[in-house]
Amino acid sequence: MVFEDLSKIEKIFNEKNINEAKKLIIKPQRKKPQSVLNRSYLMLSANKIKHLNKLDSLECDSVTINLEDGVSPEEKEIARYMAAVFISNLKNSYSKIIVRVNPLDEGGHEDIKLINSVKPDAIRIAKIRTKEDAKKACELIDDGIAVHFSLETKEAFNNITSLRVDNRITTFSLGIFDLLADLGISHSTLAYNNPTIEYILSKFLVDCRSIGVTPVSFTYQEYQKLESFRYWCCLEKKMGFLSKSCISPKQVEIANEVFDISKDEKSKAAYIIKRFEEMQKKGITGFSDETYGFIDEPIYKGAKKILQA
Repeated sequence: MVFEDLSKIEKIFNEKNINEAKKLIIKPQRKKPQSVLNRSYLMLSANKIKHLNKLDSLECDSVTINLEDGVSPEEKEIARYMAAVFISNLKNSYSKIIVRVNPLDEGGHEDIKLINSVKPDAIRIAKIRTKEDAKKACELIDDGIAVHFSLETKEAFNNITSLRVDNRITTFSLGIFDLLADLGISHSTLAYNNPTIEYILSKFLVDCRSIGVTPVSFTYQEYQKLESFRYWCCLEKKMGFLSKSCISPKQVEIANEVFDISKDEKSKAAYIIKRFEEMQKKGITGFSDETYGFIDEPIYKGAKKILQA
């Protein structure tokens, strides 16, 4: 737990006492997060104090503290300060800490100004639309903090490859429900074997990968239907995804399992790297291997990426 006793903080939150909240924000003291993977991105609402108090015990690779969806207009400001309070007082975490702020013209500027001061690992901007939005976000976010975008508008989806305007932009998350609504497509299309959904996932994945950005697949809202969630994870892994947005610890368990790199995959990658480097010393960069067939430089580079994940 970040705080042993939450009674004071809950009182501040319930009374929306900004001045008292400010007194609890301290110089950030968090050590580097332990996770180096990107399998699971757990979403936590910034108005759920008891959930925020568990930031030091979560098993997701990244946790996103959400200041946008799910936080009422009346709670937006105090939720912003609650996020800053918990992040600044967090000493250790397995997870990388991300803060999802409001759209730039709907409170995002104020969110970023405060959140910059507590040094999360990343700030995620909601409802990015244009290259200009991307540039503005990078200007507002301090150096040393990664920049993430929520892709949930038709403009952003149509122009994914133009949005990486800065090397600090590392990750895009697919907000599929908002995107479908913006496209005028019924949410009922979000079903297995639907070609429209498969196209959206494929385009999002390939466009992100082509510009060196990590694509995080959509949040499956029906958190009690774990087998359906597993199905989507398995489908997405088969497509090439390595990361999934989650809204419950049980979803995190499944995402970590499905998107983890198996011992067999690691062993195969290590073998390919060793064989390629042996043959490369002899001036050979394409050859037939008795165990894994043809190995060349693209296969070698793919193996290296597996072990670097």
